[in-house]
Amino acid sequence: MEQPNFTPTAELMLRETASQTAGPYVHIGLALDVAGLPEREEEIWNRMAGDGADGERIEVVGRVIDGNGDLVRDALIEAWQADGRGQYQAEFELKAPFNSFGRTATTAQGDSEWTLHTVKPGAITRSDGKTMAPHISLAVFARGVNIQLQTRLYFDDEAEANGQCPVLNAVESPARRQTLIAKKEAGDGGIPRYRLDIILQGDGETVFFDF
Repeated sequence: MEQPNFTPTAELMLRETASQTAGPYVHIGLALDVAGLPEREEEIWNRMAGDGADGERIEVVGRVIDGNGDLVRDALIEAWQADGRGQYQAEFELKAPFNSFGRTATTAQGDSEWTLHTVKPGAITRSDGKTMAPHISLAVFARGVNIQLQTRLYFDDEAEANGQCPVLNAVESPARRQTLIAKKEAGDGGIPRYRLDIILQGDGETVFFDF
């Protein structure tokens, strides 16, 4: 039987579903320590390196700042990095000496800093043979951010490697590249600390990548 021709009209077509932001409760679900809630038995959090991890132990800290220059106190950040030899761990194991994946968050108190306890990552050779400078990939989730923002953290004491990194140097503006460079400072207990503020909009806006 011949089927009748049918062309959907504007009235019959479904509208796109609205994008969802992280909402005000992201800490409750994924950052229990920051939310003041009891942690789960196995919690992915900000200590990516433990005893026995290969590489130089470091601390990474920063703030998230909005377009008005105000602190974003309820942001969640996911981190993904190689170990000290430039290798990634494919599976998360809570008791492993090192995990490539971690989470951190800003807080309602004080300077509202996020923190990662990890090792300095090694350089990574891509499939095309080009070498990326040591870096940590960061994804930022927050209220008002419809899709998580992807960025990277590089290290200011890796100037030679940074100067040759194909991803960092894809950012044409030298000033814009500086928004990705964490500055080394004295840390506690002799552990080096690197600081990077993530600026969501406005002057000094952090470079965000579409990948």
